[in-house]
Amino acid sequence: MMKHKGYRGVVTFDDDAGIFHGEVVGIRDVVTFQGKSAAQLTKAFKDSVDEYLAFCSERGKEPDKAFSGKLLVRLSPEQHREIAAAARASGLSLNAWIAHTVRQKAEEELAG
Repeated sequence: MMKHKGYRGVVTFDDDAGIFHGEVVGIRDVVTFQGKSAAQLTKAFKDSVDEYLAFCSERGKEPDKAFSGKLLVRLSPEQHREIAAAARASGLSLNAWIAHTVRQKAEEELAG
């Protein structure tokens, strides 16, 4: 994952076109970038974030920021009981266990 000024970018590769496509994630606005090499991609990502911030500034618009970090999850009482037990068994708080488990699953998904 790419990072610049608090923004994150994810990248896919189009084998047919021989080009990397990226998108800034975690914001509602659509910010994309592309490049044929790692150096081009990195520059395009940083340029896109900088251009997005300049665009917002020119229009007096507050740029969208990454998510707040707060997430409300609705579970059945049984699910709540099960994950609380799993957290306790692993020696973590319920919040730490959920954050760890979600991060682990997200890393698996993004790697695959």
